[in-house]
Amino acid sequence: IETINVILHLIQSIMILYSSVVFCRATPLAPPFVPHRRSMMVLLFIFAASKCINKAMLFAIEEINNSTDLLPGVSLGYKMYDTCGSIAQSIKVALALMNGNQIIFTAPEAPCTKPAQVQAIIGETSSSPCMAIATVIGPFYIPMISHLATCACLSDKTKYPSFLRTIPSDYYQSRALVYLVKYFGWTWVGAIRTNDDYGNKGMATFTETAQQLGICLEYSVSFFRTDPYEKIQKIIDIIKASTSKVIVGFLSHFDMDVLLHEFSLNNLTGYQWVGSESWIFDSQTAKMDIHHIPDGAIGLYIPKAHVTGLKEFMLNVKLLNSSNNDLFTEFWEALFNCKFKELKSTAENPRECTGHEDLTGVQNSFTDMSLMPMFNNVYKGVYAVAHALHNILNCNKTCEKNVQLDPFMVKELFKFEDNIYEVYFDENGDPAAKYEIINWQPRKNGIVEFVTVGLYDASLPPGKQLTLQNNSLIWARNSKQVPVSVCSEKCPPGTRKVLQKGRPVCCYDCIRCAEGEISNTTDSVTCLRCPPEFWSNERRDTCIKKEAVFLSYEEIMGALLTAASLFGTCMTTGVALIFFKYRKTPIVRANNSELSFLLLFSLTLCFLCSLTFIGQPSEWSCMLRHVAFGITFVLCISCVLGKTMVVLMAFRATRPGSNVQKWFGPTQQRLCVTSFTLIQLIMCIIWLTVSPPFPFKNFKEFKDKITLECALGTSVGYWAVLGYIGLLSVLCFIFAFLARKLPDNFNEAKFITFSMLIFCAVWITFIPAYVSSPGKFSVAVEIFAILASSFGLLICIFFPKCYIILLKPERNTKKNMMGKGAPRPPS
Repeated sequence: IETINVILHLIQSIMILYSSVVFCRATPLAPPFVPHRRSMMVLLFIFAASKCINKAMLFAIEEINNSTDLLPGVSLGYKMYDTCGSIAQSIKVALALMNGNQIIFTAPEAPCTKPAQVQAIIGETSSSPCMAIATVIGPFYIPMISHLATCACLSDKTKYPSFLRTIPSDYYQSRALVYLVKYFGWTWVGAIRTNDDYGNKGMATFTETAQQLGICLEYSVSFFRTDPYEKIQKIIDIIKASTSKVIVGFLSHFDMDVLLHEFSLNNLTGYQWVGSESWIFDSQTAKMDIHHIPDGAIGLYIPKAHVTGLKEFMLNVKLLNSSNNDLFTEFWEALFNCKFKELKSTAENPRECTGHEDLTGVQNSFTDMSLMPMFNNVYKGVYAVAHALHNILNCNKTCEKNVQLDPFMVKELFKFEDNIYEVYFDENGDPAAKYEIINWQPRKNGIVEFVTVGLYDASLPPGKQLTLQNNSLIWARNSKQVPVSVCSEKCPPGTRKVLQKGRPVCCYDCIRCAEGEISNTTDSVTCLRCPPEFWSNERRDTCIKKEAVFLSYEEIMGALLTAASLFGTCMTTGVALIFFKYRKTPIVRANNSELSFLLLFSLTLCFLCSLTFIGQPSEWSCMLRHVAFGITFVLCISCVLGKTMVVLMAFRATRPGSNVQKWFGPTQQRLCVTSFTLIQLIMCIIWLTVSPPFPFKNFKEFKDKITLECALGTSVGYWAVLGYIGLLSVLCFIFAFLARKLPDNFNEAKFITFSMLIFCAVWITFIPAYVSSPGKFSVAVEIFAILASSFGLLICIFFPKCYIILLKPERNTKKNMMGKGAPRPPS
């Protein structure tokens, strides 16, 4: 008796809510869709499915009540209601149960008529009624556990604090659908949704996630199966006018059936369907004559589960126990293809039903429990309540009798985690989000097989959540190739995307990258500029090293300048040899042969120093070329200046009483040349110490080439060296000009004048030419100026003497040097 009292005092009421469209569907479908016999099979199956939900719940309750480990000595009671899909009816029932005075049924032999406080509600089967009920019971914290309501909005604990579910939230399903679409490269898709909380909120999450992943919706339309025909036809027209080949259907299976019928009437085929769990695994939809329209569809479904003993319990159905239900009678006749004589039936079957047919021999979606995860969801929901009560009642071998139950047990449900039934809830009251990837694969016999081709697990790290077996997939039109659905083809490497004005981001043109920019990835948004030392190749997909440009010995211009330099060196050497051979002759000795040989040596250095300007610049070559040029030319000009002064002083020395020869003898000439050269040497040393020339990569001269040149370090040093050379040249020219009227036979002033005129003209024109010449051409201009001025000095000063030495030896006499052309001293 004590045990009975405990049972009577601790009995709990679990309210089961489910919807059956059959009871409430008074409004016919919009034309031209007319319900026919196959449609009635769908509706009858819905009713049968509702019966199955009840049976699954009863199986779980009986299993718990018979358990000695879970809630020992405590029995769970229940009360079931069919809300007919009506939100108002759902709220009415929930409020009635919360108010108490409801008859509770435990076991047939032990009825309990005690006023009941409902401790948990299991249901509803859709989101909108759940939202309404959860809003009402939320302030009382009475837990409500749904097995099929998937709207992500129900995860909001501020609005629905006591709502839980054993099916994943549509938040995860919507995101999983986006990842599935992204996986196959579909960036241009259409979307159709049921116009209720399930479709609208699910598609809202899909749209938001799709935008984040670069997927565009060409259209997104909604409808409900009871909408006017004109609205459904408008949706068909939108799809006809679209260019996308993929349709994402966030639809209930009722709405999907209506839509497929319209697709068939308008001969719309060949679209790749991506479906939500509501219809992707619906066997009745797959059995319709128009199942070829979504053939190859791919979508998500709740993982199949097996509960030991559930199938046998579910199949233990006899019509005699339900003979008072005409709809169930119709279902029985359709299931076994028979007809009852004594019962009214609309079925037209020849065989007579006995009511004792065995369900175990029937193979369909009703008898295959693995195909109905909703049963497992109900089963898990009942066990969640039982475990919560087990914890609240501090059950061990027995449960405490005097525990005051309060509706805050929902908190215990939140804390309830993994057990042998794999039931747990997160902080939002949601279970772990796992989905199987289902592919509709038509067979030769006209049957559609639901093939599991992958898995989505939201609990895994990003990048590993989606796994697919691509080889086993079949697509629309029974194709093995993945369909293509893009607004614009992918932009290949070497191009970038430019959005088309007024169109979504998935519609773009491919523009080739500009010179010096590349894109090495497909669908690049921007082109990357190459580093300074690199340039884009012809295809604009790789940066290649820029060609280094400098005046080299291998190119024609460098080879010609080198040849000219060596030719000038050879000529200077030849003249020096001639002068050395005829060094005793009057014409060689006439004007300080020592300065002549020193001038020839400096000219040789001038020709050779031009070679330092050719070749790839280095740190040493940059310093050598400018220093060698400055010093050798100062030495050269100093010698010419010395010879000019010798000519001028020699003439003045012939005057009576003049002692000029004493003040400008050979020693003074050497000292003059050394002093002038030493000044230049000091200037070069200061230049190299303060800021020496250095190799420099010029990226501005040519956009696709690197100009290797020598930077001056400091332009002051360079122009000081060049200015000093110019100053000596001007002095030399002035002295030569002053000596221009001396007798021709004696002096070489006119030849020096010509040579200095050429020298000054070359270097004056050099300045603008050097400044305006790009890259290696500025180096060529400088070499040309060096060679031209050197050739001018060599030819103008030494060729007339060589002419006399070699061709007019009779004039190479002291008498001729001092003869008739000798000036007469003034009296």
